[in-house]
Amino acid sequence: MNEVNEVMKDVLAFGTVLLLIILALVELAKRSFTIKKNFVPALAVVVGLFIGFAAIPFIDLDLTLRLWAGGLAGLSATGLFEIFNFRDGVTKVE
Repeated sequence: MNEVNEVMKDVLAFGTVLLLIILALVELAKRSFTIKKNFVPALAVVVGLFIGFAAIPFIDLDLTLRLWAGGLAGLSATGLFEIFNFRDGVTKVE
């Protein structure tokens, strides 16, 4: 059980590092290209998966664990950006 905890710590630590990179890359893509707002979270997850896949020379986690860290970091990056990007209004107008 202790080994599982160590692996999860590694995945979360790796995801935390990826979060900042993904946040910056998604923001760069949003400013460079016209992207519908609905696709931004999907873009963040895809970027996270790609960076998790491409990080093989930098970390010795299995591919599955790197993809999990990248996907979670992509979802977190979108949520982190939305915390600071306050918008007035509601999503559903009655």
